[in-house]
Amino acid sequence: MPNLTRFALVLAWAIALVSPVRAAEIKALRIWAGAEYTRAVFDVSGPLDYRLFDLADPERLVLDIKSSTFSGDYSAAEANGLLKAVRSGRQGKEDLRVVFDLGEGVRPKSFLLPPAEKFGYRLVLDLYPKTRAEPVKTVAKLLPPGTSRNVIVTVDAGHGGEDPGSIGATGSHEKVITLAVARELKRVIDKEPGMSAILTRDSDFFIPLEQRYQKARDAKADLFVSIHADAFTKSEARGSSVWVLSPRGATSEAARWLADSENRADLVGGVSLDTRDDTLAAVLLDLSQGATMQASNAVASQVHAAMRRVGPTHKNHVERANFIVLRSPDVPSILVETAFISNPAEERRLNSASERTKLAEAILDGIRNYFRSTPPPGTWFALESNRARASRHVVTRGESLSAIAARHGTSVAALRSANKLIQDSVNVGDVLEIPQG
Repeated sequence: MPNLTRFALVLAWAIALVSPVRAAEIKALRIWAGAEYTRAVFDVSGPLDYRLFDLADPERLVLDIKSSTFSGDYSAAEANGLLKAVRSGRQGKEDLRVVFDLGEGVRPKSFLLPPAEKFGYRLVLDLYPKTRAEPVKTVAKLLPPGTSRNVIVTVDAGHGGEDPGSIGATGSHEKVITLAVARELKRVIDKEPGMSAILTRDSDFFIPLEQRYQKARDAKADLFVSIHADAFTKSEARGSSVWVLSPRGATSEAARWLADSENRADLVGGVSLDTRDDTLAAVLLDLSQGATMQASNAVASQVHAAMRRVGPTHKNHVERANFIVLRSPDVPSILVETAFISNPAEERRLNSASERTKLAEAILDGIRNYFRSTPPPGTWFALESNRARASRHVVTRGESLSAIAARHGTSVAALRSANKLIQDSVNVGDVLEIPQG
């Protein structure tokens, strides 16, 4: 490198060190109150330096922002959720202070989001109740002998809150469409014998991607379904699609679990990894992920086939991608792109309640077909499968019709009638229908 060029780079670096950081401008404060936490979002002009701490008696959360100003048209949303009031003002000559008055103690999490789509930089504060134990929805119920539990499907409405997702040709927001489809899918699932659904969100608020699949894990769900509405630069793109996690995504998640002590202490497929050496933990995790991905592929194929019966699909096969929401190591997971919101005709379809019902019922058909063919142990589907097997008898060597009738608590005459037998003799390998009652 020429000396002059080297000198110029060093000079520029030195100037950057001594030059004052450009003051960030706070433009607005937006607040959402969800069922599990309250989110406060500051729209800001660029990166900023801040400090967050809490005070007691009364409970307050204080945000100090260094070298910043409020814009001339700064506006703050009214406090709600865990927030009783919001106060702000200058702190010294160059800094700002925002005080959140709280109804109870909170556990805050904060992060800075870079610009995305129509949004610029955002400082996000997520406030979780400190003392209130979050209810854990679980399918592990005490079941009397001979009974069964429902299959649990966690339905995830994509996007939400400050994240609108894609925007349709006439202004429809993906977050609104996905919530409507998710609610309809929950409705038809809850009507189905042996099935129940849980929504990751039932209103307009944002949930981080990893928390979405974690909700399915917390619920010990049998399946996770994330609902989206695709978009493309060309408005003629059309059709639904079904996605599963790519092998690359599974590898990334495995590395994260094995490196994170909190993850390793959790149960994956019923096994805790924290007491295992690295090699054994990796093998156990690989087995769990392999079974999960195999199940995801199977249910995705059934849903894709069902979707093709009610409308066009974008491709004639299940697709793979490194979607974070599909990374659960032990809950089969699929992502359904219901249609292209960027296509005016499909946007109208997504805004139609009757069309959303068709989509939901198609997704349900695929899910039902999967659980009928692969019933989880202890579920209603497993019980029905056992009943179906119990209603048939395969004749083995040495068995007579009278012995078979006695074994199943019925009569020879009833067996003859149910199977349209002319005589009492049976052959090895014959399959007999066992009359009920």
